[in-house]
Amino acid sequence: MHGNLATQQPQRPEKKVRIKETKKVVVRSKTLPVQEKLLYLFTVVICVMVAGLIIWRYAQIYEMNQKILAMEQKIKEIEAQNIILKQQVDKLSDPLELEKKAKELGLSFQDPQTPGTAVKSQKTQTASAQTAKKTKDQP
Repeated sequence: MHGNLATQQPQRPEKKVRIKETKKVVVRSKTLPVQEKLLYLFTVVICVMVAGLIIWRYAQIYEMNQKILAMEQKIKEIEAQNIILKQQVDKLSDPLELEKKAKELGLSFQDPQTPGTAVKSQKTQTASAQTAKKTKDQP
């Protein structure tokens, strides 16, 4: 077998590696026309303006709410002061308290039915008015 050509197996030819070249087809889309670009730009600008307007309004609402809260706080403080002042008015308008204050200032109570009290009461009123002016000016 080794020497017989009739029985010899045919030699296989070496396989050649073939590289198949593929061509890619690139499809280029046309660019957008100028009018369409402007339309898109205009749409984006409008959306930004609307969003800005909405944010601005919310900012105003927030600011108003802050002012309302501050005013409500001031109202509560003033109402508390009013309650204290009303208590002082009630206390000072009490007849016993007025009589006590009059005695401290040196005033005396006279019966209006006795004769001559009108002249004395006018004198005491002018005297009390003068002392009231002095006490109001002084802190």
